[in-house]
Amino acid sequence: MKICKTILFIVVFMTSFAQQQINKTLFFDGQNRSFIVYIPASYNANSTTPILFNFHGGGGTSSGFMNNENDMRPIADTAGFIAVYPQAATDPIDGSNAWLHKTPTTHNDVYFIEAIIDTLSSEFNIDNDRIYACGYSEGGIFSYELGCRLNNRIAAFASVSGSMLTDSYRLSNGFGSCSPSHPTAVLLIPGTNDGNFHSMYNGFQPYYLSVDEITTYWSNHNNTNPNPTVTQIPNTNTADGSTVEQRVWENGDNCVAVKELKIIGGDHDWPGSFGNMDISASQEIWNFVSKYNVNGLIDCGPTNDNIESSNFIQIFPNPTSSNLNILNTYDKPILIELYDISGKKLYNEITNKSLTIISTKKFNSKILFLKVLDKTYRIILM
Repeated sequence: MKICKTILFIVVFMTSFAQQQINKTLFFDGQNRSFIVYIPASYNANSTTPILFNFHGGGGTSSGFMNNENDMRPIADTAGFIAVYPQAATDPIDGSNAWLHKTPTTHNDVYFIEAIIDTLSSEFNIDNDRIYACGYSEGGIFSYELGCRLNNRIAAFASVSGSMLTDSYRLSNGFGSCSPSHPTAVLLIPGTNDGNFHSMYNGFQPYYLSVDEITTYWSNHNNTNPNPTVTQIPNTNTADGSTVEQRVWENGDNCVAVKELKIIGGDHDWPGSFGNMDISASQEIWNFVSKYNVNGLIDCGPTNDNIESSNFIQIFPNPTSSNLNILNTYDKPILIELYDISGKKLYNEITNKSLTIISTKKFNSKILFLKVLDKTYRIILM
């Protein structure tokens, strides 16, 4: 595969506040490939800046996706990230305008995105630990592919109305297996009534996984809690025919999470632009991915011992005969340690959960010592 680093810059938009919208062309794999880059007014060459890739659906265009469904420019201006909108190429086998090019072609847009990252890193002060991806429909499927096959460059990603390929389909089309290299935060926004075969809520075997299979895969990879925390999002727009249920698998390695915003009654939509109007998919995506870098949650780690635990921690019941409950109202991860009377460590966890439940039935000692934040608690087992 040959990559020629001939770049064409065409500045098409600039305001007095120094926002720039730039159409770029990169000669890649024998083709002139295009992508749009939006630089916010807050960009400072002396500070590293995150990137968010935005992938249109199959048959779509980068400009149409930016101007219609997913305009990240106002959010980028406020949050200070660079928004990138690549354009899919025509598949040399079936003629479709697509991200997923099938065997026997060797064309692979995963490498195209890597080439864009390298190009932008040479031109701007990019935070290479905070490169994110999101997409709609086939662009959402492609976001999963980046999470699987360009995982060393992608910190977190989101998919809207797009499923994840099965490994059997991926391998039969020359895509390679899904092999993420680090704990990776994932957001998915599916509609329960989506009738497109590549984004059905219950999947379309043997090609596309169901939502439950997707969340199971990533929660297992990230070693999160096995069961999600479920919250009903307020139904602020009763005319859109749908509601939103939030499901979050928390406390993964490096404090990463898997989050589903389940659009109950939703179709093949981009919430906030069309379909469900209770949430803005664009804003939800940035709010979620921006908390992470390639090392996990940016604020992950045990909380400083100088914090007064009595203000944030409740331990109950004590004495206990079965479970020990630790209620945490602090807004950052805490370190929980449990020791027996000889000083042997029995339990160790960094968590941002509001409630941690430790089963004490497996411990032989009648007295345990629980350390949380600045305080050690004497726990009596009955």
